[in-house]
Amino acid sequence: MKTNTSTANRELETHTANGWLLLAVTIGLLLAGLALMVSTIVRYSMGDPFPTSKFVLSLIVEMLSCFLMGGFFTLQPNEARVLILFGRYQGTVRTSGFHWTNPLNKKLRISLRARNLNGEKLKVNDKSGNPIEIAAVVVWRVKDTAEAIFDVQDYENYVRVQSESAVRHIASAYAYDHGEQNETTLRSGMEEVSQALTRELQERLAKAGVVVDEARLTHLAYAPEIASAMLRRQQAEAVIAARQKIVHGAVSMVEMALKEIADKRVVNLDEERKAAMVSNLLVVLCSESEVHPVVNAGTLYT
Repeated sequence: MKTNTSTANRELETHTANGWLLLAVTIGLLLAGLALMVSTIVRYSMGDPFPTSKFVLSLIVEMLSCFLMGGFFTLQPNEARVLILFGRYQGTVRTSGFHWTNPLNKKLRISLRARNLNGEKLKVNDKSGNPIEIAAVVVWRVKDTAEAIFDVQDYENYVRVQSESAVRHIASAYAYDHGEQNETTLRSGMEEVSQALTRELQERLAKAGVVVDEARLTHLAYAPEIASAMLRRQQAEAVIAARQKIVHGAVSMVEMALKEIADKRVVNLDEERKAAMVSNLLVVLCSESEVHPVVNAGTLYT
């Protein structure tokens, strides 16, 4: 039993005739046929027998010139034309300018310029299962015109669908911003995530003759239903981190103060006075509001 298997196509660069030269030939044939037809009609009007052969020849020349006109086309820089003759791939023209080819060739225009695909916002779950919104922009261009035309149904739609699929896969492979220790996340590892997205897109789009120049995330946020809860968590974590730094700094300053007092022998403090001093300094240094000192007229022991 035979099974049909698709084979990858490869671009074959072809050359065409100079358009300006064939334009001159076509115009010459058009004028020659017209002149022959007019002279035939004039001779017949003067009483000569109708020259059927010359009239038919003039018609053939006119039809030939009209047929040749169908072979002209122009190419701008970074454009190509894929030539197909009766379903058979003839080659690709990449040279910019004015060209002529067999008028029976089907000429498919394809742009070789870099293009931007600004993806829509997608709602997916990250590695931790949290719903997030994500979007990316992809810079791509056609490298192999034969693969782009013959190996996929619609290469532009193929790029769009595969880009969406790659973004979804990348989003599910990373946590949003709370991964394990030293783990890359979508929020903290933008550069690494962009490189991973570019590599995956290139693997997916290679069969369509497409090269991915760059892919970057343009939107990243928690889904609306959990955004407020995640915001409160981030605020709480920020407060805890700030408090840790404040306490660490306060303890360091208290330690330095006690060491300076002891080294310079400003006053001899017993353990109870040291504890009181530490308590007062920590209150002053860690308090969120302005501290108002209280003058103690007595001693610690009364």
